[in-house]
Order: sequence, then structure tokens, then C-alpha cells
Amino acid sequence: MSNHSSEDIVKVENLTKIFGSGKKAVKAVDNVTFSIKKGEIVSLVGQSGSGKTTVTRLILRLLKETKGKIIFEGQDITGLTGKEKKLYWKKVQAIFQDPYASFNIFSPVKKVLIDAFKLFDNSFTKQEKMAKVYEALESVNLRPEEVADKYPFELSGGQRQRIMIARAHLIKPKLLLADEPTSMIDANLRSGILELLLGLRDTEGTTIMFVTHDLGLAYYVSDRLFIMHEGKIVERGDADKVITQPEHPYTKQLMMDVPKLSEEWILK
Repeated sequence: MSNHSSEDIVKVENLTKIFGSGKKAVKAVDNVTFSIKKGEIVSLVGQSGSGKTTVTRLILRLLKETKGKIIFEGQDITGLTGKEKKLYWKKVQAIFQDPYASFNIFSPVKKVLIDAFKLFDNSFTKQEKMAKVYEALESVNLRPEEVADKYPFELSGGQRQRIMIARAHLIKPKLLLADEPTSMIDANLRSGILELLLGLRDTEGTTIMFVTHDLGLAYYVSDRLFIMHEGKIVERGDADKVITQPEHPYTKQLMMDVPKLSEEWILK
């Protein structure tokens, strides 16, 4: 789909996460290895409980791995300190399934977005910040004059998710982890969110890991697909190949849940 770099931005090596111990131990992520190239969109696809969200939280450093390495821009980030994590989060951001949980419910939209400047560049004047906030809102097809002064509870799920993408537009992370960003949005609005993610990659060069249970959506947005099942990646490859020539029984099962893909999608 895109002319991405041949250079890896992130490499996950033999990543394992075990919750609990003894007989109650659960291996949520089981010796997972993969890499993502700069400017690429890769999807991690699997049903609930497959381990995909745990991988996301490990890359974000919201969880500590049991073993394995995560290499970001050539550096093993598994041992980052608190201060180092803040620097890391300037480069790696996330959009979650429920955007409402990502908001300060007592802050209007414009403050949520202005606060993003603290992460990457606080040198702008107040007027410059507002101009950039309005530009970011317009970039996700929202009218600033209609949403800037509203609070999260006054917005629809689709609007809230667009605002989180606008926030990413402001911060300009090198890697964006999008964990089920369309699952709480009406089906007729999902393609719009996917187009915004594609636009973020095409205009800013943002690398994106799209995490979803929906193989059809993953195919639409991705260069490559990683299929996760029971904590392992059971199939991987170019999106076209995985969709048209699935090999693993689990991938074939996921295909059964996907409405017939249109010729337009197959020829993307």
C-alpha cells in the first residue's frame, strides 16, 4: 500500500508475558517475535484473549514482560526508567478502544489537545497552540467551532476517536499503536477512521500497528498482517497473501467471520 522504509522501527524478540504463577499461571504472550518497518502499517489480528492487547501494552511499557526484548530505533526499551519512559512516549503513542477513558472528563476538547504540547514542544504561544489545535481538528474532519469547547460526554464515540487521532496529529509520534480504535463506533463510520489513520501515515510518515479482531478491517488498512492465537503469531505475511491464500486453520476461521471482500478491496 505504501512505499515504506526497509529499516525496522521496532523489533519484538521472543516476547513472553505470564500472568499469575503456579497452576493459575496464564501465558498471555508466548515467545512472540516480529518487526515493523518505518512508515508501514501492520495489523495484529486475533479474537479476544489472543494476546494482541497484551503485546500492545508491553510495547507501550504499561506492562513488564516476563522475558524477551523490545527494540525501538535500535535501543532495547525493556529497562526504561520513569524519566526515560516520558521521552519514549513522545515517540510512541496509542489510541485505545474506548477514547472516553483517554480523556480528562473535566476538560474541554481544546484543553485536551493543548495539553498535548507538553509532551513534545511547549515553546509555542497560546495563539499558536490554538491555531495548531484548530488545524488538527480540521485534519480529522471536525469543525473546531463546534467541538473545541465541548466536553467528552457531549461528543459521539466517533467524534471522540477523531479527536484522539487529532492529538496524534499534533504530537506526531513515530509509532502509533491503534488498539481496536473502531470497535465502539457505528459500522458506517469505521471506514472514515481507517482513512484518517492512512492519512496520518501518508502525510506524517507515522508507523502504525493496528490491533483488531476484524480481519476485514485489518486487510483494508494494512501492508502486512500478523495473526495471533493463544498468545502466538500463527501466520504472517503481506495482507494480500494472507487474505487470498490463508494457511493456518485459525486464519481460515477468521476469514469465515469476514463479509465477502469487495473486488475494490482485493485490488487495493
